[in-house]
Amino acid sequence: IGMLAALGVRFLDKSGNRLDPQGSNLMHIASIDDSHLHPALLESSFIIACDVNNPFYGPQGAAFVYAPQKGASDEEVIALDKGLQHYAAVIEKGIHIASIPGAGAAGGMGGGLLPFLRATLKPGIDTILEILNFHESLQDADLVFTGEGNLDAQTGMGKALGGILRIAHEQHGPVIALGGGVEATTQLNEMGFTAVLSIQPAPVSLDKAMQKEFTLNNIERTVTQLLRIIQHFTPNSLSPESKHKS
Repeated sequence: IGMLAALGVRFLDKSGNRLDPQGSNLMHIASIDDSHLHPALLESSFIIACDVNNPFYGPQGAAFVYAPQKGASDEEVIALDKGLQHYAAVIEKGIHIASIPGAGAAGGMGGGLLPFLRATLKPGIDTILEILNFHESLQDADLVFTGEGNLDAQTGMGKALGGILRIAHEQHGPVIALGGGVEATTQLNEMGFTAVLSIQPAPVSLDKAMQKEFTLNNIERTVTQLLRIIQHFTPNSLSPESKHKS
């Protein structure tokens, strides 16, 4: 509702008073005035790139999965989820957004924009990998390294690593994921990752772990050690060309 308010949409309570576009007001929205929507939007179409496939609300929805990461308490999460359910009922205009994968992206922005813009949802990773010609890049690779800040059960929920894993599997390539932290290892292996590994050499503070030079050194050290293992057991498996492309 913050994005829509910036584009000219007004949110009103049951008395017709204008509401500030904030999470605590989701439950109080009785009607929506889109008559002041920016006119250029009526002549435009959009692709909404979503990095997750979470639904709008519910146990796997925007509030329950992502609000705790932003500091919301258990009570606030429940209130936000109820607000999203209420908001979904108010904005439904022939679009049942609750059932659309990716509607919960960016605090519900994915689904929240659909009734007001000529827009389609598309996995963000598919869009980026298409731009990068990732399929072609993988054709001669023996091994794929990928990673993100924290590897957990959400890694496979439409995020970048999930898209990379899917395309690599189509070409029957193994995928090793590196992370600053690793959780849900069993789940990640079941998703198809050959291995998931932390790059941290020892317990460190979060501030230290996020320093660029420290992180780059950790990634290089971890990948180097992995390749030494692979070369030891399969000395002829990686040609100079494929080593470079892995």
